[in-house]
Amino acid sequence: MATSRGAGGGAVLGYVASRKNLAGSACGVAGVGLALAGGAGAHWPVVVAALYGAGALIAPPERPPVPDLPDPHEQLALVRENLARLREYLAEAGPAPVGGKLAALLELYEALLDPGWAAEVLAVDPEAVHALDRAIRLDVPECVDTYHRTRWWTRWNPGGESSEQHLERQLAVLSEEAEKLTADLREAEARRQRTHTAYLEERGRS
Repeated sequence: MATSRGAGGGAVLGYVASRKNLAGSACGVAGVGLALAGGAGAHWPVVVAALYGAGALIAPPERPPVPDLPDPHEQLALVRENLARLREYLAEAGPAPVGGKLAALLELYEALLDPGWAAEVLAVDPEAVHALDRAIRLDVPECVDTYHRTRWWTRWNPGGESSEQHLERQLAVLSEEAEKLTADLREAEARRQRTHTAYLEERGRS
């Protein structure tokens, strides 16, 4: 009950300080002034209430506070931490038959996250950061985990497509995604360079 009363009190205090109440109160005060001047007659309470309601209705709605989103560089720092945890997990999980492809994929991830101009380009692309974090935090661990689990069961029930083949196909897809991400970031830098070239040439002609 105390929590309910506290929540209700907070709502009341919030409305008291809201734009609607302030606008309505201003119009209501104007109505009181009109009544004192004799312009509202015997029905002045109704006039004051109507003016208050009209002011509350025409007041602009409350704007929700801007969310406190993490800084892009803070996001990249978290992704770097996830990559370090991924490396620790892979060391504990044991070797995989496509270790070379897995190592190459991790090196590409690390190069994209390496502090410097590459990370600066990555930081301004939230979708790219999300895709990279998803691959590091979810996709690669799932690929390796399901490989080791399936390989254990295959010992007792051999046959069918091998777990090694599935792992190789999964890493191939992740490698293609990482290469496309790298190409998109490279194209973003190329567009920036072309734009600056066009600006300098235009400035030179003028």
